[in-house]
Amino acid sequence: MNNFKKRWNIKSNWQVFVILVVFAVTGSTAAYLSKPVLSLFGIVRNETSGWMYWPLYIILIFPIYQVLLVTFGFIFRQFDFFWAFEKKMLRSMKLGFIADFFDGLKKSH
Repeated sequence: MNNFKKRWNIKSNWQVFVILVVFAVTGSTAAYLSKPVLSLFGIVRNETSGWMYWPLYIILIFPIYQVLLVTFGFIFRQFDFFWAFEKKMLRSMKLGFIADFFDGLKKSH
């Protein structure tokens, strides 16, 4: 726990626990929601080639995960932590312009 607290700059074991729960819930929910989203576009597992279905499924999990991570972070009162985490992840993938866009919206209000 101390490694997480030090690395993430957080104070309590409770906060570490909540953050780990958010990561777990977000991953499970993103995987669960990807299937119905694909089916909205007519991409259904038993009717689509596995070579097409699985890559699309995995690719779709990523944006759903990003949105859910910040949403669940907000619900569990850890928005600041997850927004900073999200920005760091987006910047490391050279998608920092997305974080900058939302930061700009936040500052304008």
